[in-house]
Amino acid sequence: MDAWLERLRKEITETTTDLDDSDWNRAPSGRWTSAQIVEHLGRSYGTTAKMVELMLKESGSQQFRAANLKEFLLRLLIVDLGVFPSGAKAPAIVVPQGDLGPAALTRALLNLERMDAGIKAAEERWGEGPVAIHMILGPLNAKQWRKFHYVHGHHHVRQMKKRIGKSE
Repeated sequence: MDAWLERLRKEITETTTDLDDSDWNRAPSGRWTSAQIVEHLGRSYGTTAKMVELMLKESGSQQFRAANLKEFLLRLLIVDLGVFPSGAKAPAIVVPQGDLGPAALTRALLNLERMDAGIKAAEERWGEGPVAIHMILGPLNAKQWRKFHYVHGHHHVRQMKKRIGKSE
């Protein structure tokens, strides 16, 4: 597994080890629980995996538009600087639907592996160019996809640690 994604897998696994039902379901009012956060992450990885897998089924080389200014600046902030802004609303496709914590964790880790395999295959096929378009950050290459998912996942791991009282 790629180093960024392995680091992410380790952070998620260590944070969720030995959680009981109350830990999985604890959250500030109006905020996601740890179970919902992990489900959201799993849906994010699954969505990226599916998108990359669909791109790999197409023949020929990839043609992508250039990032617009907003996409470029957000990519600079998140991917290059590693800062994930708080309070952004998640796209509907990755909003949690009510999975229980342990089931969400299993799915998240499986989808993380699936996504890693898809990104690796895309990188082997197309090299350093974009492999898919992120709905907010625009076209991303394999390295950018991995770093984005690490920064995004780490942001949520930190939220979970606060909810369950694990120190940083």
